[in-house]
Amino acid sequence: MAPPPRPALASRRGQTRQRPRVPATPQPSEQLHSPLGAQPFPLQRRGGGKVKAATAATPHSARRRFDFRAQRAARAERGGGPRPPARGVGSCRLHSNPPPPPRALAGRWYGPGERGEALARECSCVALFFAASLCAAAACRRALLRPGSPRRNFMNKHQKPVLTGQRFKTRKRDEKEKFEPTVFRDTIIQGLNEAGNDLEAVAKFLDSTGSRLDYRRYADTLFDILIAGSMLAPGGTRIDDNDKTKMTSHCVFSADEDHDTIRNYAQVFNKLIRRYKYLEKAFEEEIKKLLLFLKAFSETEQTKLAMLTGILLGNGTLPAAILTSLFTDNIVKEGIAASFAVKLFKAWIAEKDANSVTSSLRKANLDKRLLELFPANRQNVEHFAKYFTDARLKELSDFLRVQQSLGTRKELQKELQERLSQECPIKEVVLYVKEEMKRNDLPEPAVIGLLWTCIMNAVEWNKKEELVAEQALKHLKQYAPLLAVFSTQGHSELILLQKVQEYCYDNIHFMKAFQKIVVLFYKADVLSEEAILKWNKEAHLAKGKSVFLDQMKKFVEWLQNAEEESESEGEENEDGSTKHNL
Repeated sequence: MAPPPRPALASRRGQTRQRPRVPATPQPSEQLHSPLGAQPFPLQRRGGGKVKAATAATPHSARRRFDFRAQRAARAERGGGPRPPARGVGSCRLHSNPPPPPRALAGRWYGPGERGEALARECSCVALFFAASLCAAAACRRALLRPGSPRRNFMNKHQKPVLTGQRFKTRKRDEKEKFEPTVFRDTIIQGLNEAGNDLEAVAKFLDSTGSRLDYRRYADTLFDILIAGSMLAPGGTRIDDNDKTKMTSHCVFSADEDHDTIRNYAQVFNKLIRRYKYLEKAFEEEIKKLLLFLKAFSETEQTKLAMLTGILLGNGTLPAAILTSLFTDNIVKEGIAASFAVKLFKAWIAEKDANSVTSSLRKANLDKRLLELFPANRQNVEHFAKYFTDARLKELSDFLRVQQSLGTRKELQKELQERLSQECPIKEVVLYVKEEMKRNDLPEPAVIGLLWTCIMNAVEWNKKEELVAEQALKHLKQYAPLLAVFSTQGHSELILLQKVQEYCYDNIHFMKAFQKIVVLFYKADVLSEEAILKWNKEAHLAKGKSVFLDQMKKFVEWLQNAEEESESEGEENEDGSTKHNL
C-alpha cells in the first residue's frame, strides 16, 4: 500500500512544489558493494541514520551521483580497485558518505580476490626482516663478548689515538683553560707601578681591570701582590725576589708604618671586595695563609700586617675566626703569635672600643683560647695578665680574668650539684668549696649565689602552692648551716637576699613564701638585721618589689622597733654603770 501524499511545500515566491517521493526499499541496482568483497551495505546518512534510495522523481544531479557510485562499485567487482574518493563526495543531504577506501598493500590497490594473498606475502617479508635483524644483533653481541675482543666505551670523552694530520673537535666543556699567573702578575704590577702612591688611582685601576682579568681564578696572586709586592711561594718566600721587574714597591709591606697609611690601604681592599663580592672568601683565606707565614716576614712587615688585619677586623671586612691561625705551634713557640696579637688588638681597639673586641671574640668562641697564644709552660692567667697589661691592654687582661672566673664557676656549680644530689655531709661540702675558693681566687659573694642555686635545684618541688612553702622551709633548714659559713660579709648577705627574691619571682609558687624564707635565715644567723633593713630600703630588685616589700613590712617594723629598744637599753646600761662608778 502506497503511503499517503505529503503536503506541498511553499516557496519564497508563494508557489508550491511537490516533495519527491522515495520508495520504501532501495532498488537492487542502487545497492553498493564493499571494495573488499564484503556484504552489500545500505547508504548512510551524514548523521548516522539510513536513507532510502531515490526514485525516478529524484533530481537529475542526485541521479548522476548515484550512477557514478554504482559505476565505481561495479569496477571494484571486476577486479580493478577504486580510487580513493575525493573530499566532499556524498555530502548531499539525500546521500551517504563514501565507504572507507580499501587497504593498500605495497603501493597497489587490491581487489577482493587478491587481498589475502598480498597480505600473506607482506607478513612473510616483515617476519623475514625481523628474523635477520635479530640474528645480526646476536652475532654482534657474541663478537663483543668474545675473550680478547676490544670493547669500546661510547661514553668515554678521551679520544683514541689517530693518524697524524687528522683533526677532531672536542666539546667546549672539556676544554681546560690555561693557568698563566705570570701574565696576570705582569698586568697587575704594571698597573700598580703606573698608579704609584695614589691609592685612589690604584682602586680605580683594580676596579676597571676586574672586567678584563679573571680575579676569581687568580685571587691568591692578586692579594699576594697587593700585600707583599710579589707572588709568594709556600712558606712565605717571594718567588721573584731576584727580579725587580716582577715586583712592585706600591704594596702594604712597602708602605709607611703608620696607622693612617695602613687604613688607606685597608680602604682599597674594602672597595675591591665591595665591587667583586666573590673575593670576600678568597681574601679571608689569604689572610689566614699570611698568618701561617709570619715566621718568613720581617718584624716591620709583621707589624704592618697586624695593623692591616686589626683595621679590617674593626670595620667588619674580616671575621674574628681568622685568628685561629695564630694558634699554630711553630709561631707560638717563637713568641711571634703573642707579639703579633698585641699589635693586632691595639689596631682593633683604635678602630672600635674594647667591648666590641671582647664581644667579637666571644661570638667566635675565642675567649677561652686566648691563653693558647703562649707556650704550654706559660698558659696561665697571671702571665697573660702581666704580658697584656705591660702592653697597655689591661682591658683584655681583665676580660680574660672574668672569662676564667666564669668557667671556674660553671665547673664548681656542676660539682656542687652532684655532691648535693648525692646528699654528701655538709662538712665535706664546706671543705671542698673553701679549697676551690682558695685555688681559683673566688670571692665569697660569687660562691653564695652558686650555693643558693645548687640547693634549690637539688630537690623536686611540689606543684601545689599550699604545700611547696612547707617543703621549701624544711629543705632550707637542712642547708642553712652551709649558707651561714659563706655569708659572713654584708655584701654576701645582700647577694643572697637578691637571689631569694629573684627565685621567688621567677617561680610563682614561691611568691608567698619569700617572707618565711627570710625569717628562717634570720633565725639561723644566715642574714643579719642590717642586711635585711638595707635590702628593704635600697638594695631590693625591681622584680616583684611591691609584693615582697608588702610581705616584709611587719617584719621590718619589728626589726626597727627591736633595734630602737636595744639602743635605749644600751644607753640605760651605760648611765647605770656611770652612776655606780661615781
